[in-house]
Amino acid sequence: MTYRMLFSDIGGVLLTNGWDTALRNRAAAKFGIDPVDMQNRHEMVFDDFERGRLKLDEYLYHIIFYKPRDFTVAEFTDYIFNAASAYPEMIDLLKDLKAKHGLKVSLLSNEGREIADSRVKRFDLKSFTDYFIISGFVGVRKPDLRIYELALGLCQCKPSEIIYIEDRLQFVELARSFGIFAVHHVDYPKTRKILEEAFKK
Repeated sequence: MTYRMLFSDIGGVLLTNGWDTALRNRAAAKFGIDPVDMQNRHEMVFDDFERGRLKLDEYLYHIIFYKPRDFTVAEFTDYIFNAASAYPEMIDLLKDLKAKHGLKVSLLSNEGREIADSRVKRFDLKSFTDYFIISGFVGVRKPDLRIYELALGLCQCKPSEIIYIEDRLQFVELARSFGIFAVHHVDYPKTRKILEEAFKK
């Protein structure tokens, strides 16, 4: 089997998640926000935010700044951006696979536009990524099958020529339905072992 293309999720694989439930709860505690109210408001608008239909400040207005606060939008967004951290061993693994096997790399992720921009720049993801398929830019988000169809159309590879690393099992299963070799990422040692075996075949 010859693989030509490597897809990877960002949050949960290469970096911590960008704006998940755990981070929302931490933000609520830090800034004194009612977490239940924030979560309820988030659920009403997050799909539009992750599809790029709402800018970050518009989204934050809906969930937090609909009333006066004793902190600013800039302070809150800085907290979101600075909360991210990398999994350097996974980033190095992708870089090594790209170099050794001549792969193209694309990052396929559900993230709002401004959060994605911050993470791509802060962790220099462009240094090893050929192109990005991020929901906030392309207008569709996993598990919508159209984002996988878009990924296949852009890379112009057969599904059998693609490896995909993803931490959410539901999305792994969807990718497999296209015939893609999708790896359910649980931790670095397991994923490394699976990929090493895949490239020996």
